[in-house]
Amino acid sequence: MHTELCDRFDIQYPIFVFTPSEKVAAAVSRAGGLGVLGCVRFNAADELETVLQWMDSHTDGKPYGVDIVMPAKVPTEGSSVDINKLIPQTHREFVDKTLVELGVPPLPADEQKSEGVLGWLHSVARSHVDVALEHPIALIANALGSPPQDVIDRAHEAGVPVAALAGSAKHALRHAENGVDIVVAQGHEAGGHTGEIGSMVLWPEIVDALGGKTPVLAAGGIGTGRQVAAALALGAQGVWMGSAFLTSTEYDLGQRSQAGVSVIQEAMLKATSADTVRRRIYTGKPARLLKSRWTDAWDAARAPEPLPMPLQNILVSEAHQRMSQWSDPSTVAMPVGQIVGRMNEIRPVAEIIAELVSGFEDATRRLDLIRDN
Repeated sequence: MHTELCDRFDIQYPIFVFTPSEKVAAAVSRAGGLGVLGCVRFNAADELETVLQWMDSHTDGKPYGVDIVMPAKVPTEGSSVDINKLIPQTHREFVDKTLVELGVPPLPADEQKSEGVLGWLHSVARSHVDVALEHPIALIANALGSPPQDVIDRAHEAGVPVAALAGSAKHALRHAENGVDIVVAQGHEAGGHTGEIGSMVLWPEIVDALGGKTPVLAAGGIGTGRQVAAALALGAQGVWMGSAFLTSTEYDLGQRSQAGVSVIQEAMLKATSADTVRRRIYTGKPARLLKSRWTDAWDAARAPEPLPMPLQNILVSEAHQRMSQWSDPSTVAMPVGQIVGRMNEIRPVAEIIAELVSGFEDATRRLDLIRDN
């Protein structure tokens, strides 16, 4: 399992893993892939600085990247107070009533309530770039397509390549024209923000559109070595994964039970590949989420329309915090791809990577046997 990107990034395997957990990201890099830390959860630059210092000390000198959320066009932003005033009271009342109906308890009196993930804001994302470029990062990825041109230029001046997610060949071509170095072709099956085109159609379509000028990472529905082999056979230079590592031992976000499993992981372990929905209720943009009583409530006739980004995430942020700390997995709100049906046990990152590699080798060996026959 070796491609041009392995040499370019000095990694053993062309496995790029997006994760909000620094412990998972570091473990991926140590295991021979490239861990990419999601920065959106950090509301302040000093929070990200602390975590990147930890990454520098726990990756054994192996490369890692960061993922930001930044639209190419700079939006007009007010203060956090101004933004909160844009959220209708009817939406707040719906969220409060739904939490009562679901039986979700309030936060402990001594715990600070989440005011929203401010990393969705353009100004905060720019601060993430400022902090990240002070560290030996190997990649900046943008979850909302091409970042602004000045950000691309700054990254290139620092010798850092830029990756951007694309859900269509048109988007991929635009990224390449903007100077993006790597296109992540993310199919419909993926968790989080995702488009309408399935992976098996999208991956070769984007590879062909770019004509080999810009390398492609395949994303969406990848959780086994066989699927990695399929991605490379369709022209990708590597894979971009995320969901499959949410049930890793190192994933430490969310309240854990006495058994050491978070309520979010417990919900995923029970899920099938049919237990996801694509909705705007998490951030305001279409995102694939684990189906739960929370998503069902937003599907009901009485539910309001989700607000645009970043208002929707600010609206539901405290609700997400409360549900992730409760003991009931039927109410969690969590982005995850359709590969969740294969996420049936808690395993160390190194074991997941090793299984991807062995599964890839088995798949390519079978193809060799077919060819020889």
